[in-house]
Amino acid sequence: MNKTNFTIAFAFILLIYIIGDLLHDKQSARNEVQQLSEKLGQLEQTILRNNQLIADNEQNKQSLENQSLQNQEQIHGQLKDNYCANQLVPMPISGSLYNRAKSLRDATNTR
Repeated sequence: MNKTNFTIAFAFILLIYIIGDLLHDKQSARNEVQQLSEKLGQLEQTILRNNQLIADNEQNKQSLENQSLQNQEQIHGQLKDNYCANQLVPMPISGSLYNRAKSLRDATNTR
């Protein structure tokens, strides 16, 4: 066998090896793209569920705030003509009540 034929055969074998390796890499890349697409779909579903939970929580929060305002208005209406309700509360007691209410509000504040 002369040098030219040997060189051609060697180049052909090398070319087949490179093509096979490229096809294998291409299939690996396709599999990875498919896995990443599935993970992306799962993440999108998780985001949708989380967004729905956030919307539900905001709606519940707004409902509770409205209910609290209605309760405050009802209490004010009931205490409007009450003699005791119109008397001043001593400073140590009012300060203690204020601090307790503030700590309760801070404990439930999610911002």
